[in-house]
Amino acid sequence: MSELKILDQYLIKNEAQLREQFGNTTESIWAKASDFISEPMCKFIELSPFCCISSRDNQGRTDISPRGDAPGFIHVASAGQLLIPDRPGNRRYDTIRNIMETGDVSLLFMIPGVAITLRVNGQAQVTCDPDLLSRFAVKEKLPKMIIIVTVQEAYGHCAKAILRGKIWREDFMLTGADVPSLPEMMTHHLAIKAAEVDRIESNVIQDLKDSMY
Repeated sequence: MSELKILDQYLIKNEAQLREQFGNTTESIWAKASDFISEPMCKFIELSPFCCISSRDNQGRTDISPRGDAPGFIHVASAGQLLIPDRPGNRRYDTIRNIMETGDVSLLFMIPGVAITLRVNGQAQVTCDPDLLSRFAVKEKLPKMIIIVTVQEAYGHCAKAILRGKIWREDFMLTGADVPSLPEMMTHHLAIKAAEVDRIESNVIQDLKDSMY
C-alpha cells in the first residue's frame, strides 16, 4: 500500500480557517458543558459498563485505552471526582505512565444500546490507597491502583456517530471469525512461525480465564 500524498493547499491549519470554511459553534453547544458531574451524568456513569480513557505524555504522544466491568464500575466520588479501578492488563501501563507525566485525561462513557455518550475531561492522579482499593473488590480481588480524575469539563455527546456506525444493531455485529484475531494483529509484522502464533493464542485465552481480576 503506497503512502498517501497530502496536498498542502487543502490542509486546514488553524481555527480561523476552520471557522471561515465551516462556520461557528452556537452558544448553546458551548453552554452544554459543565465543570462538574451533574445528577443525570452521574446516573449515566452508574449505568455504563464501558469507558475509553485517553491520555498523553509530556512529548504530546497520545494513547487511548478501553476500560470495562459491571455497570457503575467507575465510581462518582463527588461531583468533581471520579474513581477508576486499574484491573490486570498487559503491564505496558501506557495510561498510568502518561498520567504520571502530564495528568491530562479524557473519558468517553458508553452504554450498550444507547446512542448518546458522555465525555469527561480532567486531570488524573494514580493512588494505591488501601481504603480506596477496598471499594472495588470483585471476587475478593482488589485492583492494584486507582485512577482519580478531577473533573474539568463534562458534557453529553449527540447520537450521530453511534447511529452512523450502527454499532448496537444486531444485523451489523460480526463474529470472531470475521475479524483478525489478537495474536494475528500482535504478530503479523514479525517474522515468527505459525507455532509461535498458536502459542500466543493459547496464552491469550488462558489469560482471559485466569486474570480478569
